Amino acid sequence: MTSPLSDLLNLDLSDTKKIIAEYIWIGGSGMDIRSKARTLPGPVSDPTKLPKWNYDGSSTDQAAGDDSEVILYPQAIFKDPFRKGNNILVMCDAYRPAGDPIPTNNRHKAVKIFDHPNVKAEEPWFGIEQEYTLLKKDVKWPLGWPLGGFPGPQGPYYCAVGADKAFGRDIVDAHYKACLYSGLSIGGANGEVMPGQWEFQISPTVGIGAGDQLWVARYILERITEICGVIVSFDPKPIQGDWNGAAAHTNFSTKSMRKDGGLDLIKEAIKKLEVKHKQHIAAYGEGNERRLTGKHETADINTFSWGVADRGASVRVGRDTEKEGKGYFEDRRPSSNMDPYLVTSMIAETTIL
Repeated sequence: MTSPLSDLLNLDLSDTKKIIAEYIWIGGSGMDIRSKARTLPGPVSDPTKLPKWNYDGSSTDQAAGDDSEVILYPQAIFKDPFRKGNNILVMCDAYRPAGDPIPTNNRHKAVKIFDHPNVKAEEPWFGIEQEYTLLKKDVKWPLGWPLGGFPGPQGPYYCAVGADKAFGRDIVDAHYKACLYSGLSIGGANGEVMPGQWEFQISPTVGIGAGDQLWVARYILERITEICGVIVSFDPKPIQGDWNGAAAHTNFSTKSMRKDGGLDLIKEAIKKLEVKHKQHIAAYGEGNERRLTGKHETADINTFSWGVADRGASVRVGRDTEKEGKGYFEDRRPSSNMDPYLVTSMIAETTIL
């Protein structure tokens, strides 16, 4: 039996021909996702055909109160898994009325790098492994943990099944399906080492698309946890002590790395990353020093290292890549709360330009 509210939520709007577009953007903290909806006269599939819109930047810490208007530029369209039908999610970035990007618009900076002819020619692929922790809303303590206490030590929880080991699977599965429905390149999902922690992957996506897709996937996850009365945390070390932190490992390859002899180019790229280790760490997420301790499958934040199949290294090269002499590498340094626009463009800039 359905409730009057669910009947209204599921109303079929196809007779009206109108659609709802949910404009999504990133707020002033760099991690707060904002959105608002508007009615459009009919279906749209090209972001350039969507109207620009504005918002009050003084309420998102992105503008002063006496000059608060910030303009949203639609950049990417995805199907809306919540409203369904022809309704859409629209990933936007933000500009001042004069047309210059606001200081927190990392997408605009990333596009400049990805539009460089040398970068375009290399068709950079990014696959991002987004880890996150599910928390009980009122106490902000991980799902499945005893209130104010701790579960048994890590070991049984990674990719586990069972009511005493896997906490929040319905949320994970709902998110997985919603992302597929939206047209996102979600490659998989699994339970992580710390109980209450999970991961989803954005499959290899070219250039700026990886950042757009990760942000929309995060938005969808925030909406699903909102429905469930659960908090999703992207904190890189939500629980201090002998517990794994949360990362956003970033896998990367260029066209040249994917060809025969690519392993030599991968090694060259890793050397370039080592030279710029400090600059990358500074941009790889807030609070990352709490995670990158040299323990719990991390390298120490101050020391750059790489290795084959080494999850304790800054950069890991897979066994298959070593065996085939071509492929990709994984930058294990980015934290779960990193900005994918910043991280992906920085890796491309350091290794290609």
